[in-house]
Amino acid sequence: MQTFDLADSDLRTLNSTLHAQNDDTNQTAWTIENPKGAHAIACGLDAPIEVTIKGSTGYYSAGMNQQATVNIKGSAGPGVAENMMSGKVVIDGDASQYAGATGHGGLLVVKGNASSRCGISMKGINIVVHGNIGHMSAFMAQSGNLVVCGDAGDALGDSCYEARMFVRGSVKSLGADCEEKEMRPEHLEILKDLLEQAESDAKPEEFKRYGSARNLYNFNIDNAY
Repeated sequence: MQTFDLADSDLRTLNSTLHAQNDDTNQTAWTIENPKGAHAIACGLDAPIEVTIKGSTGYYSAGMNQQATVNIKGSAGPGVAENMMSGKVVIDGDASQYAGATGHGGLLVVKGNASSRCGISMKGINIVVHGNIGHMSAFMAQSGNLVVCGDAGDALGDSCYEARMFVRGSVKSLGADCEEKEMRPEHLEILKDLLEQAESDAKPEEFKRYGSARNLYNFNIDNAY
């Protein structure tokens, strides 16, 4: 276990050290102490390592992650796991705005609540939120799965494409071109797998599925008014 204390060193040195890891590294487990809400902690990782951050983080933590597992033992500021490509990011607390934005792959788990625009423009990432999510979540979501074990705010899935949204609780309102969809056996299997990976005890049968009504795929003059 490698330990890095941000009270004694700077963020640039930390990230440079983590970036130096590769597929052949033998320093596979890292602990970061005293993060004190610093921005961009553990960004741009591209190695099969595990990083545990002991405290809350600022903007864009674990952004652009590939291969790595990042555990945040606190809450995360805006843009956590932004543009994530693969790997896993787990937040023990809450996540601020646009968690998992534009993510292409991997799994983001928020054990608390997520704020507005969770999963905005997601492109293949899987996101599981144990609590609630805020307004405009999954806006323009293209592919991937957003699982919400609590409630969803206004305009869920506004202008979404082929992403799937699973919500266990209530949805305050659906966004443009988003509708409730049939829950088929293959969707229950997807949900079961994601809930197990996220260590949630929620049952797949308790969720409703939402997705694109596909009315905005082609131009219609009636939609211009």
